[in-house]
Amino acid sequence: MKKVSYPNRPLGGPSVGPPARKYLYMVARSAYNIGVMKTLKDRVKSIEPLMLILRAFRYRNYRLFFGGQSISLVGTWMQQIAMSWLVFKMTGSVFLLGVVGFASQLPVSILVPFAGVLADRWDRYRILIATQTLAMAQAIAVYVLVATGRIEVWQIIALSVLLGIVNAFDVPARQAFVFDLVEKRQDLGNAIALNSLIFNAARLIGPSIAGMMIAISGEKTCFLVNALSYSVVIIALFAMRIVPRKSVKHASHIMHGLKEGVAYALRSVPIRSILLILGLISIAGVPYAVLMPAVATEILGGGPQVFGFLVAASGLGALIGALYLASRRTIIGFSSTVTLATGLFGVGLFFFSLSRVLVISLVLMLVVGLSMMVQIASSNTILQTIVDDDKRGRVMSFYTMAFLGTAPFGSLLAGGLASRIGVSCTLMIGGIACVAGSAFFAIKLPSLRKAMHPIYARMGIITEVSTGIQSATELIRPPED
Repeated sequence: MKKVSYPNRPLGGPSVGPPARKYLYMVARSAYNIGVMKTLKDRVKSIEPLMLILRAFRYRNYRLFFGGQSISLVGTWMQQIAMSWLVFKMTGSVFLLGVVGFASQLPVSILVPFAGVLADRWDRYRILIATQTLAMAQAIAVYVLVATGRIEVWQIIALSVLLGIVNAFDVPARQAFVFDLVEKRQDLGNAIALNSLIFNAARLIGPSIAGMMIAISGEKTCFLVNALSYSVVIIALFAMRIVPRKSVKHASHIMHGLKEGVAYALRSVPIRSILLILGLISIAGVPYAVLMPAVATEILGGGPQVFGFLVAASGLGALIGALYLASRRTIIGFSSTVTLATGLFGVGLFFFSLSRVLVISLVLMLVVGLSMMVQIASSNTILQTIVDDDKRGRVMSFYTMAFLGTAPFGSLLAGGLASRIGVSCTLMIGGIACVAGSAFFAIKLPSLRKAMHPIYARMGIITEVSTGIQSATELIRPPED
């Protein structure tokens, strides 16, 4: 049969030879590539906000740290909720709730300044391995006592003191250790915000799980889960590729190092001001957490589930606040953020004290959690950015003392006031004090910006005019920071 050939041309059109086909192929290929590139560009643009929030994940050691802390902090919150509920169930006393909070936080007040000096002299990586191991042992001891039915209030107080001693050495070392995990300083603020994110995600998840577990199987399960969660952190620490930090030998006594750190913090207007406002909210506002069991039962007429929902609502707000901070590209403006967040925290606490409706209380707890987290994380970011590296451990110990170290006195004060004037009035007074502190900080804000301007300029956060010709406005008004 004769083979029939058809011309290379479209129906009704001219023939298309090899050169024309090649040209058409190149045009089609170019159009295809342009479409692919546009699609890829659109996809990259769509995930750009996520990449911005998670930019500290480029560092392997930080990813391990983040993963280990994510698991462990859920267990920590579960134990904290179970401990508070166990004490209240055993005694029915809001005062003893304050005593237990005081016992767990008092060692931080006493020991953390010295722990900060050691964090500047010793290997922070090894300090964390030791503290996490001891914390796991404490959780196992609590579980065994509760599971065997031998737990008593004095044992809870003693074990809370033990955990407080461990935390006194753990917290400043862990705060300063974040700097060792992030190679580029501009990503430090993001890493700190992500740390707050996992803390508050755990604060959201942990209490909810704890409330269900307490209702189903009792408090002992929460203590067991917490004990197991520490093993994840320890494994993550051992998996890191950390260059051992040589212990710095100092001829001077540890007290000399402490005095040096105190003098450094007092000379710095920004550091001094931030530590003062942190101490205020820690004494007046943060102790609302120890009164939550009483709020859930006496004011809202609920049980462990309502207690868990209240703490979870606060955690959700804090989670939103952490996402907001993680998405910020620069530290500029954080001092104003600290002022506004402190005021919003006080306002939310004030109206929460007046609420008798669960839904309204949950919304207000969300506001309280969001503002408290933004204030604390913003303060942390400012401090870690402006502090000298050789003073980092000590300054972060002062940060810990201002936030956690003053908390036992706030817890004790809140418990004592609540037993005399009631839970609602105690919360109201705390909210008013925080609003007053925010107003005072706002008055000091211009001098704070002026003091931080040369620090930010030296670090390259604020770009100076290289020609030396600046407008009168630039010379008179320091930028927001």
